[in-house]
Amino acid sequence: MKKRRLGGTDLEIAPLALGGNVFGWTADEAASFKVLDSFVASGGNLIDTADVYSRWVPGNSGGESETMIGRWQKQRGNRNKLILATKVGFEMAPDKKGLGKAYILRAAEDSLRRLQTDCIDLYQSHVDDPATPQEETLGAFAELIRQGKVRAIGASQLSPARLRDALAISGKTGLPAYQTLQPEYNLHDRAKFETEYQQLCLDNGLGVICYYGLASGFLSGKYRSQADFSKSARGPRMNAYLTDRGRRILGALDEVSARLHAKPASVALAWLMARPGITAPIASATSLEQLQELTAATELELDAAAMQSLNEASA
Repeated sequence: MKKRRLGGTDLEIAPLALGGNVFGWTADEAASFKVLDSFVASGGNLIDTADVYSRWVPGNSGGESETMIGRWQKQRGNRNKLILATKVGFEMAPDKKGLGKAYILRAAEDSLRRLQTDCIDLYQSHVDDPATPQEETLGAFAELIRQGKVRAIGASQLSPARLRDALAISGKTGLPAYQTLQPEYNLHDRAKFETEYQQLCLDNGLGVICYYGLASGFLSGKYRSQADFSKSARGPRMNAYLTDRGRRILGALDEVSARLHAKPASVALAWLMARPGITAPIASATSLEQLQELTAATELELDAAAMQSLNEASA
């Protein structure tokens, strides 16, 4: 996979990032290790996770994904081949949440321990914390960077106004600046990123690693009717996608896929990779078959006719 520079950092990443939200949730250790092995073998290197993955599963307390990834990379001895990205801010417990300095420093140590590494390559604020001054949050990140425990920082789920404020604060104070944004963006969910964030990211040179690259699996084409909703744990979410517009998007994906002899998931991710300002979409897989569809996108070049068809169907 041809690497792309991630924002203003010195990190070079493949054009596809592997989402770690399924590890310890819908993928057990054996399945997770197979997917991780195959992703790296294909040339991928950025693995995105968060401390809160997968706290929503009954019996889990958070940290399961980081623990799985840490155990895997320690066994494989391949840390130098990886870009590990994780996040902080979502509630792990009543006293473990937010973006205050004391908590960020504590949470970083917990993530480092679970990931079994000395340094987090990309540490991201996962959700906004309006009660904490952004100077305090950026100051905590500055301390972690000075200590060599974090290489670069990014933001996820910050409003455009709050992101602009954070970048302005960094410019005035010399505190570390967010180098990346992790927004929701895919062929179905376009409007918010394109109208509110795209130009902001381009103007400030932010790397964009978008989540829900396949709209929770809808763009893989496996959900065509309500009868398909039982196919996975994410099935119940598909009601929001299976609309007239959603079916129109699937139709365009089917047409382009047939013409290019590719899978719908590959086409949907290739479309993202070709969009302005996108460094790499994030997508997750629970099996080698799913992963193959994802990585195939990195070798798929969509022609002008394909881009036009997909753009018009999803407008």
